[in-house]
Amino acid sequence: MSLSVGIVGLPNVGKSTLFNALLKKQAAYVANFPFATIEPNVGVVPVPDPRLAKLAQVVKSSEGMATLPPEVPAKVEFLDIAGLVAGAHRGEGLGNKFLAHIRETDAVCHVVRVFTDPEIVREGSTNPKSDFETVETELKLADLQTLEKQVEPRGVTSKEEKLRWQVVLKLKEALQKGKPAREVALGEEEQSVARSLSLLTAKPILVALNVDEEQLREAGELEGKYAKELGVSPTQTVAICAKTEAELAELAPEEQKSYLKELGVEESGLERLIQRSYATLGLITFLTAGIKEVRAWTIKRYSSAQKAAGVIHSDFERNFIKADVISFEEFVAIGGWKAAREQGKVRSEGKSYLLQDGEVVEFKIGATV
Repeated sequence: MSLSVGIVGLPNVGKSTLFNALLKKQAAYVANFPFATIEPNVGVVPVPDPRLAKLAQVVKSSEGMATLPPEVPAKVEFLDIAGLVAGAHRGEGLGNKFLAHIRETDAVCHVVRVFTDPEIVREGSTNPKSDFETVETELKLADLQTLEKQVEPRGVTSKEEKLRWQVVLKLKEALQKGKPAREVALGEEEQSVARSLSLLTAKPILVALNVDEEQLREAGELEGKYAKELGVSPTQTVAICAKTEAELAELAPEEQKSYLKELGVEESGLERLIQRSYATLGLITFLTAGIKEVRAWTIKRYSSAQKAAGVIHSDFERNFIKADVISFEEFVAIGGWKAAREQGKVRSEGKSYLLQDGEVVEFKIGATV
C-alpha cells in the first residue's frame, strides 16, 4: 500500500519550501506572495530505513553475490496543496479546488508558522493556534456542506439506508458543535458508512511546526507546548525547519549528518515527519530479502500474513500457503535465510498470523489457477 499525505496551511507558512526539501529538488514553485501554488505538486519520497543496507550486505555475503542487491525502500506520497484562506469552503482563494485535492490523501499535515523571518509576507497568518484553527474551521465547514447535501431516505427504506442517515445526522451534529469527524465515536458499520462520505476532518492529522533553525534544539519542548495549545497529541506534532531541510537536501549523506550534529539534533525533519505519519496512520513495515532486491513494504498494523502478501501481489494473497518469518535482528546476526533455517530460527506462520514491524518474510505461494 502507498501512504499519501497532503501538506496544507495558510499561504506563505513554508509548505512549498518543505515540499521541495522532502523531494530534494526544487519541484514546487516558491514565491513570497499568496497562491504561488495553484495545482497540487505531487512527489514520492523514499522512507529512510537503515535496515535495508544491512539486509543487502547479509544477502550478498550469504548468497555469494559479486554486488549488493538493489535496495527498494517504502514510499510516501506528499501533495503540496495550495494555501487555504478563511472562506475556502465558499471558494475563497480557489478554495473549493484545493479542498478537493485534500480528499485524495490518507492524512493531512498542517504546516503552521512558528519562524520569525520578517521578510516573509504574512498572508492571514497571526499565530500557530489561530492559523491551525482557521484551516481546521474551513475543513469542518466544507464537511458540513457535504453532509447537508445528503438526502434523507423517505418511505420504506433498507437497513443500510437508515444506518447511513443516522451516521450523517451524528456527524452533522458533531461538526455543528465544532468537533472534527475523526473525533466522533462510531461503531464498525458506522465507520464504513463514514468512509464513503470522504469527509476532510475524518482524516488523521499531523502538525508541522515550521520553526527557526536555532529552535531545533528545543524541538521536544516546542512539540509538547504546541500540542497542548492546539489540542492534539505530541506524537502528532513535529518541529521542523523547512529552510534547514532545504539546505540539508543539497548535501551528501555524510555532510547531512555533520550538519545535523552541529544543530544539536539526531534526525532530519523528514525522518521525524515520516515516523510520525506512520504512527498516526497505524502503519508498519515488513521486509523481504533476496538476490533480486531487499525491500520494505508498508502495511496496516495488525495485518495478517495473508493480507500482507497481497501488498506484494494480489496473486500472493489469493494463493497464500504460509509465511516464513524471522526478526530483522536475528536474520542479520545469523547471516541470512540458509543459516537461519539450519539453526531452526525461521518460523512458518499461517494466514492469520499478525506480522510485526521489521520482520523479514518469505511467502510460500501456491500455483495460480
